[in-house]
Amino acid sequence: MNDSPPRLLLVAACALVDSGGRVLIARRPDGKAQAGGWEFPGGKVEAGESPEQAVVRELREELGVEPCEQCLQPFAFASTTLEGGRWLLMPLFVCRRWDGFVDPKENQQIAWVRPERLSDYALLPADRPLAAELRDRLAGEKVS
Repeated sequence: MNDSPPRLLLVAACALVDSGGRVLIARRPDGKAQAGGWEFPGGKVEAGESPEQAVVRELREELGVEPCEQCLQPFAFASTTLEGGRWLLMPLFVCRRWDGFVDPKENQQIAWVRPERLSDYALLPADRPLAAELRDRLAGEKVS
């Protein structure tokens, strides 16, 4: 029997996209792992949870918004190595509709950013390729 921690950590994230085509990113607060890095909001997928359920729970807990689970559009995923030889796998969902107003609950700084400006921020390693994919795939969208 192997008592070592799982080698794969599943984390789900979401790119909230506002009516102006801007994407929400959050800066990890002091005291958390990778403090100061920018990321798409989300978190660990708990036992018995789907990635979509994890995103809904995390956005509610971290930002005080209630996304519609059916409005979460699977977008892309990223993987990266973590300390100790573990791997992080992170699906990213795009959400354009949610209830409530973004209100950071964990003292994190937030920014609404045009997709082409995401690379101006010190994104965490798993978020960087996702930001590039958002930039490339959302670039041709018309903003109302």
